[in-house]
Amino acid sequence: MTTMPDQATSICPHCDRAIPAANIDLHSVHCARNLEKCKLCGDMVPKIHAQDRYLNTHAPVACSLCSETMERNILYIHEGGSCPQRIVTCEFCEFPLPAIDLPEHQEVCGNRTEMCDLCNKYVRPRERYNHEFNCNGIQDNAAGSSRNERPAERDANESSKRRLFFTIAITGIAVILGSIFIQRKAEPSNVH
Repeated sequence: MTTMPDQATSICPHCDRAIPAANIDLHSVHCARNLEKCKLCGDMVPKIHAQDRYLNTHAPVACSLCSETMERNILYIHEGGSCPQRIVTCEFCEFPLPAIDLPEHQEVCGNRTEMCDLCNKYVRPRERYNHEFNCNGIQDNAAGSSRNERPAERDANESSKRRLFFTIAITGIAVILGSIFIQRKAEPSNVH
């Protein structure tokens, strides 16, 4: 294997790259004529593509969700992680909503109560994981309501149950009578 002796290099005044000293004059002329340094990122760009590169990389664009203006090359990062209007889901109910509304929604959603299938106790969704880990599965029959019913409410509930039973009974009788009536109409008469 033959190794090349270290060549002397010179720094191009236009692109700041190390160029072999023997080629520096030719490179400098070519570089100054054809390349341009981006004022925003410092990359060397062919002059004929400088405007397109600016428009495709650095030109400000508005986020389609929140209308915030930023460089195009960071737009996808913004839309995916920091845009306040990006759609996220609630960890408790999996409802999709804008990220800016999530804290308020989860404050309410996490504090509502749901009945545990194992012990019949009411549990907040935000406490559900701890409850399930510690739940002994013993059913609490007294957990039917989170408050005591007053006698007037109990009477109203009994009255509602009676009305429902009465409505079901009347509907059943009407169905039976209707089917008997339809059967009699459908029977052919033997009168000649």
